[in-house]
Amino acid sequence: MIEKTQILIVEDEKQIARFIQMELEHEGYECSVESNGAAALDRIGQDHFDLILLDVMLPDLDGLTICQRTRELSNVPIMMLSAKDDIETKVTSLDLGANDYLTKPFNSKELFARIRVLLREREIKPSGENFLQLQDMTLYLERHEVAVGEHTVILTKKEFELLTYLIRNKNIVLTRDRILEEVWGYDYVGDTNVVDVYIRYIRSKIGSKKGREYIHTIRGVGYVAKD
Repeated sequence: MIEKTQILIVEDEKQIARFIQMELEHEGYECSVESNGAAALDRIGQDHFDLILLDVMLPDLDGLTICQRTRELSNVPIMMLSAKDDIETKVTSLDLGANDYLTKPFNSKELFARIRVLLREREIKPSGENFLQLQDMTLYLERHEVAVGEHTVILTKKEFELLTYLIRNKNIVLTRDRILEEVWGYDYVGDTNVVDVYIRYIRSKIGSKKGREYIHTIRGVGYVAKD
């Protein structure tokens, strides 16, 4: 069974939200609707969506704030939908991480076309390039680059090697001794706390999602990278 594309519509005007939902579901998309900004942000943090259609003016939390906070959680494509057509709001939206901005009233054909573009762009993977994935973090092995959501993170060579090893073995608890052997080598002579120090370095650079961590400490044992 082919899973349908999941779209979250964040819109407080019920008639507009219903119209968008009916049109998208007619095109074969699966839609969820939230009219409250705080409730929408909770859904974004808990559920999987392939695309978010986000109104700028919302009760409780405005769309710009939701966009900014979403970018701390995910790189899901975001299209802003708003009656505000001033350049300042559009530029701010894009600077905060929105992928597109469509002004109301809009033509449904244009909306569908823009949605197809955003979904197509998301599916494109770097051709022939090896990468590892952990939640919204991507490690590009040839380039020795790390992307967390839309942000590039700069790691040292050893930090990158350690993070690569953890992600290659994600969801497996690794002892400090095993990490030392695999990342620093069997003949390593030095402070055994070096693993803890480098984990701290990495955590400070990659940050964490609200209520979720990339690297978990297993007290008395070691560490595990979790999806």
